[in-house]
Amino acid sequence: MPTKHGVFAGVDIGGTKTAVVLSSVPPQVLERIVFPTLPANGPDHAVASIIAAIYKTLKSQGFAVEDLAAIGVSCGSPLDSHAGVIQSPPNLQSWDQVPIKAILEREFGVECLLENDANAGALAEFTFGAGKGTTNIVFLTMGTGLGAGLILNGHLYRGCSDAAGEIGHVRLSSSGPSGYGKTGSAEGWASGAGMAKVAKMALDAAILTSTPTVLAQLGEDLTAQVVWEAARAGDSVACAVVQTCGEKLGEAIAILADILNPERVVVGGLAIRMGEAILGPARKALERESLPTASAACDVVMAELGEEIGDVAALVVAMEAERKATKERAQVGAV
Repeated sequence: MPTKHGVFAGVDIGGTKTAVVLSSVPPQVLERIVFPTLPANGPDHAVASIIAAIYKTLKSQGFAVEDLAAIGVSCGSPLDSHAGVIQSPPNLQSWDQVPIKAILEREFGVECLLENDANAGALAEFTFGAGKGTTNIVFLTMGTGLGAGLILNGHLYRGCSDAAGEIGHVRLSSSGPSGYGKTGSAEGWASGAGMAKVAKMALDAAILTSTPTVLAQLGEDLTAQVVWEAARAGDSVACAVVQTCGEKLGEAIAILADILNPERVVVGGLAIRMGEAILGPARKALERESLPTASAACDVVMAELGEEIGDVAALVVAMEAERKATKERAQVGAV
């Protein structure tokens, strides 16, 4: 929706890169600037680059600072969304207690909201993507890690300490790959990093049984991407790895389905690249593991926003910031 007050700035902070986008009518992007986050260098340089990029996009598109309606920031957890403080996420460990909300509000004089990337992704898919028209959805990141954003009864659910949706920490088995600091966790089985660990287990077993596989040529260089390329080429061991990760994804979804009873689970990350190869086994596991009423009501689909989801997510958070500011102005005016 267009804002009456100007344009939105979205900031998507990742461990590798940070993107700053400008939009007058989300999800359409007027301009995008990307630069390395370089977390080893600490937050100051990256925050200065974020500020410079917002100024640059405004100027480039013919807007003044006064035309900026709100700023949205999407970043990995842990963070305090209410205070707007980034609290040393695993991929940004040098970013310890960074008050990004206060910094950007002081610089630009507009409302800024900070949201974790899973919640922001859920809002994006709910507003513009595969969650449109629903009331209860779960968005799964399924990137390097596995996290969930929850839209319940039409509203984002954060929990009492901003920790809702950490499905990756749930243990699915007493043994197996480790993820989120826990052996056999959902993140260990069903994430990008997890798929690489499952592949290493499968490769070790294949070597013992003399099963041929192109994965043997990769040794320690196994990644989800190379496993997928091998699976697409018909490698039986790689295909089994994708199947296993899909089944474990479905087991995690079954837990969410039994507890939350969503009408849709939207999966990003690996699902966007692998599609039915990973979602098909997930649906079968969901049907097998969850209550019939829960699984029958729950569609499992891939995210529609694709690789642009980070940009759109940050812009949707900016839209939320503008709504919050408008509501506060109305309340002040009514006093």
